[in-house]
Amino acid sequence: MDKSLQRKVLTASLVGSSIEWFDFFLYASVASIIFNTQFFVNDNPAVSTMIAYFGLALSFFIRPFGGIIFAHIGDKVGRKKTLVLTLTLMGIATVVIGLLPNYAQIGIWAPLLLLLCRLVQGLGIGGEWGGALLLATEYAPPEKRGFFGSVPQMGVTIGMVLGSLSFYLMTTLLSEEQFASFGWRLPFIFSGILVAFGLWIRKGLDETPEFKKTLESGKVPRVPLVDTFKYHWKEVLITTGAKFIETAPFYIFGTFVVSYATNVLKVPFDSVMLIVMTAAILTTLLIPFYGALSDKVGRKKLYMLGAFGMIIYAFPYFMLINQGGVLPLLIATIIGLSIIWSPITAVLGTMFSEVFSKEVRYTGVTLGYQLGAALAGGTAPLIATYLMDRFNGSWVPVAIYIIVIALISICAVAAIKTKKVKDLR
Repeated sequence: MDKSLQRKVLTASLVGSSIEWFDFFLYASVASIIFNTQFFVNDNPAVSTMIAYFGLALSFFIRPFGGIIFAHIGDKVGRKKTLVLTLTLMGIATVVIGLLPNYAQIGIWAPLLLLLCRLVQGLGIGGEWGGALLLATEYAPPEKRGFFGSVPQMGVTIGMVLGSLSFYLMTTLLSEEQFASFGWRLPFIFSGILVAFGLWIRKGLDETPEFKKTLESGKVPRVPLVDTFKYHWKEVLITTGAKFIETAPFYIFGTFVVSYATNVLKVPFDSVMLIVMTAAILTTLLIPFYGALSDKVGRKKLYMLGAFGMIIYAFPYFMLINQGGVLPLLIATIIGLSIIWSPITAVLGTMFSEVFSKEVRYTGVTLGYQLGAALAGGTAPLIATYLMDRFNGSWVPVAIYIIVIALISICAVAAIKTKKVKDLR
């Protein structure tokens, strides 16, 4: 494959993934300061925040179903067509959120419609990740598969950067009243422009060589989901467990910390957004470095390094942020996301793609990823908020929760047989 095609593939994979995650993270960024007061109205602030985080968790619960639907299309019809559908679905739901009336205007319909939009977003993102990953890895030269597979993972942190930046700008340029009134809506509405750009990029691509070979061989499974559970059920369990430590700490460090820092530590919201954005930028730069490194030292070694690092860091993280102030929070977030989490996420997608055969690869990697995300990702801020409320504001149970999650993932990845770098074909 020539270098111009490589750049085109990586650009399409990265741009689409970044836009999808930007749309997805917009909700997470203001869940604890806007949606808990304007949509999920309750006399108890803690309950309102937990319900708002339930909206985050709800989209994760629906993601496996979106994954099944779009992975079926991806394994039967093609990767490209699926990625166009998922991006369109996500874009429409995100713009609608920005236009929704709040509880004071339409009552109970406001939270119900917001949750419906989150369900649609969950369906879209459920099919997006596997397609973006396979677009990169199935075009990749075998000796660069780790690097190629890390590129769509950059979309996660780029989406976080764009989300944090948009709200940082809104809170900087607008008064608190203006932001609460209409400023928070603008990033949701203007995301439609980015979606249109992403669709234009993706429509210019052909199907992946791997999918073309599957079509030519006549080995396209009638129902990919059935074949996946019949022949790859162990791999589904392994990848589900492996996803835990990649997703739960990410939403602790990047989403739960927004509520904790603003409500408990009294750090201004715009400062928290700037901190999360800074850490996400550094993480984005490190992800392709670790992806390329995995082509030399192996995916499993880097993953285990990050997972054990997460166990060691769980308690120091909370000790550090509870020193109070912007600087300790910045240092803690950079260590957690940029240094410890980045090698885990950099190798995760490639590692997943290498354990499933190409006939059911879209379905397999999507199931493992989205089931793990549903069980440990979207619930992480909700669980963390509940634990702190249940134990009188103590962060110790949350730290223990991170450690338990890490141990589950370590056991799962330990079951993967280490393979030498070889061609997926």
